[in-house]
Amino acid sequence: MYQAWRRLAPIVHQTPILTSHTIDRIVGKNVYCKMENQQKTGAFKFRGATFKLMQLSEEELNKGVITASAGNHAQGVAYAAAKLGAKAKIFMPEGTPLAKVHATRNYGAEVVLIGESFQEAYQASKKQEKLSEMTYIHPFDDYDVMTGQGTIAMELLRQEDRIDTVIVPIGGGGLISGVAAACKHVNRNIRIIGVQASGAAAMYKSFHSNETHHLTEVQTIADGIAVKEPGKHTLPLIKKYVDDIVTVTDEQISASILFMLERNKTLMEGAGAAALAALFAYHEQIKSRHCGVIVSGGNLDIKMMSKIQELADGFIPADREKSLAY
Repeated sequence: MYQAWRRLAPIVHQTPILTSHTIDRIVGKNVYCKMENQQKTGAFKFRGATFKLMQLSEEELNKGVITASAGNHAQGVAYAAAKLGAKAKIFMPEGTPLAKVHATRNYGAEVVLIGESFQEAYQASKKQEKLSEMTYIHPFDDYDVMTGQGTIAMELLRQEDRIDTVIVPIGGGGLISGVAAACKHVNRNIRIIGVQASGAAAMYKSFHSNETHHLTEVQTIADGIAVKEPGKHTLPLIKKYVDDIVTVTDEQISASILFMLERNKTLMEGAGAAALAALFAYHEQIKSRHCGVIVSGGNLDIKMMSKIQELADGFIPADREKSLAY
């Protein structure tokens, strides 16, 4: 992990941590938001995609890379591929926010919109992989990708070494696998809490049972973590290193997006707001003095704002200085 951090340090942004007296008062803890929404391409995915592509041989790069993504991984792969001179072909669900589609194309990738969910886009990309010689870059179920994402924790713990708990959003599990492994390597007593949207809770159900759960459908505004099944490689790592996983509703996610936009003038997408939403929802149960929160991305489709406002209605009281009505 340390070698990955050293290799990526000259390339990625060392994103800041945001502190807020208002948040601290609401949850009764010192909170440090790791702002990966300010990362290149607007999300943490740039780290894992870049580190993965850096591990490829020149021959593999010359063949080009292929992947599937709900949006942020697509941008990370497209940007990294362009920098390394490789072609990229990326399959995305038809309902992917246009901002993410346009950004991916602008980075030089070929985009194929197909299917209603990430899983359908993923299946289509795997079929195409068999017909081509391109190198597959899995969005989360890849050890190099996880290692790249884990550099977030390396930075965070250098920025604030008192952190005793880290809250991390979960889709397929690549981010939390890397972050948890890195944190536990530094200090095994750091608690890692994962967060899923209640409408896409495959990892939550798998973590809290003895079987792997595969969902037939997902429904959440947090498109970046709308994944139907856990990764084959991520699930064992999560069961090994993660202490707990909780869920949050779209209403709670929406309230957190509006809170951060209004109080801290920062934009989070649904997946990026999930960890903060969990802290607001479960702060009494989370026993922590110094809590890190991973704000994983900020690529929100502005067209979603009216829906977010509607969902958040009633969850944020008039006195935002004191509490959130979770």
